[in-house]
Amino acid sequence: MKIAVLALQGAFLEHEDILHKLGADCIELRKKADLKESFDGLILPGGESTAQGKLLRELDMFRPLQEKIRDGLPVLATCAGLILLAEKSSNDERAYFQTLPVTVRRNAYGRQLGSFHTVQDFGGMKHIPMTFIRAPYIESAREDVEISAKVDGNIVGVRYRNQLAISFHPELDTDRRIHQYFLSFCKA
Repeated sequence: MKIAVLALQGAFLEHEDILHKLGADCIELRKKADLKESFDGLILPGGESTAQGKLLRELDMFRPLQEKIRDGLPVLATCAGLILLAEKSSNDERAYFQTLPVTVRRNAYGRQLGSFHTVQDFGGMKHIPMTFIRAPYIESAREDVEISAKVDGNIVGVRYRNQLAISFHPELDTDRRIHQYFLSFCKA
């Protein structure tokens, strides 16, 4: 199995390390030509969504990736990746792929000082460590979006068709279940 990791900015190396440990091959998406390779899934990492969105457009990668996602490519989006997928943001007029029918709130927990760690259930998995860094949360989701996790009443994880989107950073913790779940999702 080969997973593509958007490697323009953000925490992509940590995702790649976990994927390798779980037996998956990785390719980094850095330029449009990289999209010609065959891959079974995509990770949109945390980082800065504005910078990632700008680079995706400048490198002419935006439309091809958007089409792949719309055509059913499995995606794991963490933090900024969630913002890239979201249909809209309540506190920013910018929108990117718009493939996930949710409204996000950018930096919902505040700046860097508002970062925190908790342990919550995620879907059917118990006690998942969750590290939030300048994280968004989902304010609203369309009825057909499956809510996988909430923290303090806020939606922090969803699944919609081929898209798994979360507010936190599973690549920064030692628990590998989110990535294992994503790989099983790619195989299905």
